[in-house]
Amino acid sequence: MDVIFGNTDLWGRALSNTLTLFFGGGVLALILGIIVGAMRVAPVPIARGVGTVYVNLIRNTPLTLVFFFFIFGYPQLGLPKVSTMVLGILAIGIYTATYVAEVIRAGINTVPVGQAEAARAIGLPFGQVMSLVVLPQAFRSVVPPMMSVFIALLKNTTVAAGFSVLELGAVRSYLSERGENALVVLLWVALIFVALVMLLSWLQRYLENKWRIAR
Repeated sequence: MDVIFGNTDLWGRALSNTLTLFFGGGVLALILGIIVGAMRVAPVPIARGVGTVYVNLIRNTPLTLVFFFFIFGYPQLGLPKVSTMVLGILAIGIYTATYVAEVIRAGINTVPVGQAEAARAIGLPFGQVMSLVVLPQAFRSVVPPMMSVFIALLKNTTVAAGFSVLELGAVRSYLSERGENALVVLLWVALIFVALVMLLSWLQRYLENKWRIAR
């Protein structure tokens, strides 16, 4: 326990940065993923093509390379300067959005086609058909795979450790400089991640039970 209570400053910053990466990247991934997922099933060929290219290009690129682009490539574009944390959120959010989009697309395909056709028959445009009829039903069927995506996102935050972001994946090197046992530190890091994943698993069960009753 001395590893924790003797270094609360580092552990607090590392956990805070990990959660910031997770929630920031998660919100970005969810918003962008819903948009791209809708584009993937849109009746407009250009929208489908853009969504397909985005998903195939980003998803097949290693996350480390996406981080490399944002951390080292973004400053060369002449865009407004932002912190490494913001660039990390952009990298992990844009990368995870491809998996969110595929989960959303799978959920949309579970909704009976007749419901979308009925919505269009009463004059609803594509945007309202998706937001009012299709997506609310799709979300209920994709809770387990969506939560798996967010669990993967949580673990992927450790990639930021290689880009000067002090989060749980990097805390070992900092504590090693203070003379702490690296193995003990790694075991604590693993325990924290297990606790966070268990919390997400509980949230998954809660949402499944809630929406199952709502049906």
